[in-house]
Amino acid sequence: MLRGLWPRIGVFFVLVFLAGCVTAPAPLQEYALARTALDSAKAVEASRHSPGYWSQAEEAYRKARLLYKEREYEEARLEFLKAKSAAEKAENSSRWIRNQNGEVL
Repeated sequence: MLRGLWPRIGVFFVLVFLAGCVTAPAPLQEYALARTALDSAKAVEASRHSPGYWSQAEEAYRKARLLYKEREYEEARLEFLKAKSAAEKAENSSRWIRNQNGEVL
């Protein structure tokens, strides 16, 4: 009776081990969108006109890239989303400030 039980227990533990090895997929789209948002913010001089949002975007992007390299994909995805959001805020703020100052974009 125990002879037939041990192989089943072994298979069970192998399956549990393999299930623990599954990771989230790489956040390639979030990576690209965050990079694009940063580039757009940089193009309207967000670092000068909206330094708070700009520094938040840069910091989140830096953290996300480190997490991505360490294959911590779920955490990296969240940081890329933060970076994108902050970069978009920096761009919008910079555009508004430049418009108020009469600068041509």
